[in-house]
Amino acid sequence: MRISLRPIEPADEPFVLDVYASTREDELALVDWNDDQKAAFVRQQFEAQRHHYREHYPTATLGLIVVDGEPAGRLYVDRWPGEIRVVVIALLPPYRGQGIGETLLRDLQTEGAASSRPVTIHVERFNPAQRLYARLGFVTADDTGPVHVLMRWTPAST
Repeated sequence: MRISLRPIEPADEPFVLDVYASTREDELALVDWNDDQKAAFVRQQFEAQRHHYREHYPTATLGLIVVDGEPAGRLYVDRWPGEIRVVVIALLPPYRGQGIGETLLRDLQTEGAASSRPVTIHVERFNPAQRLYARLGFVTADDTGPVHVLMRWTPAST
């Protein structure tokens, strides 16, 4: 499996929206809305998220995850002097559980170790990806409220 990243381009917006929508499928299965209502909600939430990211992570790199030449997800990373922040990592369902996210996170850990910076990520409290993060050595660094926790991986001292 060949995993790569490329910058997100304007033509990728429908795909990126689909990736976002795929992360909300379980939640939306619980509401009694028709498909148009769900699509409108997803679009509104996606736009709110995009606005939040632009405001709080203006220097983030916005990457399209490509697996064997096919778009598979998105990875946004902001690199600060003292920290590497994973803003979002998300894969379409067919690509989950295949080690793709793990590979990308390990690459960021390697970058963090080389520059003596921790890698952090905000994650929803009940997101099953927390198991992956914990397996990679991330620990809860801050309980940021009822929805998210901040997880941190710290490189070994050299």
